[in-house]
Amino acid sequence: MKRENYIEWDEYFMGVALLSAMRSKDPNTQVGACIVNPEKRIIGVGYNGLPIGCSDDEYPWEREGEFLETKYPFVCHAELNAILNSTKSLKGCTIYVALFPCHECSKAIIQSGIRELVYLSDKYNGTESNIASKKMLDSAGVVYRKLNSKLKGLTLSFLDSDY
Repeated sequence: MKRENYIEWDEYFMGVALLSAMRSKDPNTQVGACIVNPEKRIIGVGYNGLPIGCSDDEYPWEREGEFLETKYPFVCHAELNAILNSTKSLKGCTIYVALFPCHECSKAIIQSGIRELVYLSDKYNGTESNIASKKMLDSAGVVYRKLNSKLKGLTLSFLDSDY
């Protein structure tokens, strides 16, 4: 008889996105993204961070202050990193993200051919960026939905005695 307490596909791919977010050096917000093709194969992952070649120690991580003294002009969002890191065509794919994407990331999602977006949090719902994002996604026919999992979390263990 097969095991019954395995995780669903949505939980698995969101788990990969959340695990990817743990690579972010951002002290305030860690976001990960996982792109999956229709055959349920992961073809791109990313997290919010600086572009390749830009030292995490040489750029600011502040949220407030003069524009060039904050992280905002420098950090690449998880969604864009996942798109840029993808290994295959993204047409018809699904992207899993912890946080509903901003309007800039939504443009990249649409342009890449991704057709579905699964998210955990929509904490910026109602902001101008969020409204613009949803308007573009709706116009382009990209379906988005909140992941409603029965799980509260997943635990990973690196203890060899657990296997």
